[in-house]
Amino acid sequence: MILWLKGVVFNVTTVDLKRKPADLQNLAPGTHPPFITYNGEVKTDVNKIEEFLEDVLCPPKYSKLGARHPESNTAGMDIFAKFSAFIKNSKPDANEALERGLLKTLQKLDEYLCSPLPDEIDHNSMDCNLLPKLHIVKVVAKKYRGFEIPKDMTGIWRYLNNAYKREEFTNTCPSDKEIEIAYADVAKRLVK
Repeated sequence: MILWLKGVVFNVTTVDLKRKPADLQNLAPGTHPPFITYNGEVKTDVNKIEEFLEDVLCPPKYSKLGARHPESNTAGMDIFAKFSAFIKNSKPDANEALERGLLKTLQKLDEYLCSPLPDEIDHNSMDCNLLPKLHIVKVVAKKYRGFEIPKDMTGIWRYLNNAYKREEFTNTCPSDKEIEIAYADVAKRLVK
């Protein structure tokens, strides 16, 4: 999505993780895509890849995607950790507390999105780090826990619905079914 938003021409190669090609295993052993290579250096951390692309694909040739305010970069940063704890939990007695933790971080993001900084109001903007994670939370939590982001979190829903109208997101995002399949082994059943 970053490459698309910056106007870079690129190719996407999908990989069956159960039958990884040998050259992929040798390139980044023990890691899963996405990753990027540049001048022989492999970057595997999604956040580092985003930072790297922002540094290398910079003005004047490429537009800057980073937010102007530091708090925009950290809004919602705990969501994926809370989601991971929630979806990987197999103990019914811990489920309610983990769900509350996820809801609390979603509420914090919703409040942030409902009160944007005056000079940063851009309803078409997208966070290339947060958006895919938030979409995964929406899809996987619903499929494996019956959890839905509350409809009264209007800031989050406006953010997601705006993204679903953008070809940069819709054409680079895997289908809901692919996301569900990717998390089939990660999501734990609640076992009594």
